[in-house]
Amino acid sequence: MTDAAATAPMIGPVIAPDLHVMTYNIRRRIGHVMPTHPDRWATRRPLLRRILQAEQPTILGVQEALADQAAYVAESLGPDFGGVGRGRNPNGRGERSIIFFDRRRLRLTATNQLALSDTPDKPGSRTWGNSVPRVVVSAEFDDLATGGRVIAFTTHFDHKSPRARWRSAQMIVKLVADAQTANPAAVVVVTGDVNADVDSAVYRHLTEGGVLRDSWHAAEHRLTPQWGTFSNYLPLRPGGKRIDLILVGTNVEVERTGINVVRFDGAAASDHDPVQAVVRAIGAHGVPNEPPAEAVKVTAG
Repeated sequence: MTDAAATAPMIGPVIAPDLHVMTYNIRRRIGHVMPTHPDRWATRRPLLRRILQAEQPTILGVQEALADQAAYVAESLGPDFGGVGRGRNPNGRGERSIIFFDRRRLRLTATNQLALSDTPDKPGSRTWGNSVPRVVVSAEFDDLATGGRVIAFTTHFDHKSPRARWRSAQMIVKLVADAQTANPAAVVVVTGDVNADVDSAVYRHLTEGGVLRDSWHAAEHRLTPQWGTFSNYLPLRPGGKRIDLILVGTNVEVERTGINVVRFDGAAASDHDPVQAVVRAIGAHGVPNEPPAEAVKVTAG
């Protein structure tokens, strides 16, 4: 894509009752990267800013952010956005998963961060075979436009340990089930990099128990082909692995979704591509948002 094409949002700002949800593994900053390497943070960060400023999601789940990267995301989104989530290490430092949110639309009422382990309240704990700590961050909101409740989660499953991914999936489903029992009318969304493809037992546990659905399959319209979400700066692959997901709860309908593979003169902002969706509470109606002419209407089968 050219720079001119890249400045146009795939979704952009939405009108209530719609919520624009995005999940984005922004790739942690790595030191000593060659100036010409596509992974160089100094090269990637202005591209990331352009995407975020164009899209302006209502809720953004970010993974792999170091402290300075989290600050850069917050600055790029602007002063109307807040964020919750701290580093995954026992001292609150290191990589973090963060939920950013538009304060013009959502009022934060509660937040929590748990370790993905048998001792979730112990920061930095890891008991399932993962070599580094993993976390889930949650945030509860009042929707200032509709008066409803919104509950968001973001997480990043381990990339090496199948057992850790499996146990993490079990924990996420339990957390969401409990949240929906306590708030049956809430819009519940889970964003994250689960490091597991859609043919895995982890994915099936997340999506087949009647608690969560994959927004890709729940959407009325798909704005893009099914790109692999982990490009690793390589050419795009239709039908590639979708390891970055937006999952939705039982009271959520998905109007449209897409995998944003925007490039800037061939350069990508991360080794992952963001997934985006427009969601609302079931039965909620507002100003209709017509999908682009090229959007694919999803049919059964």
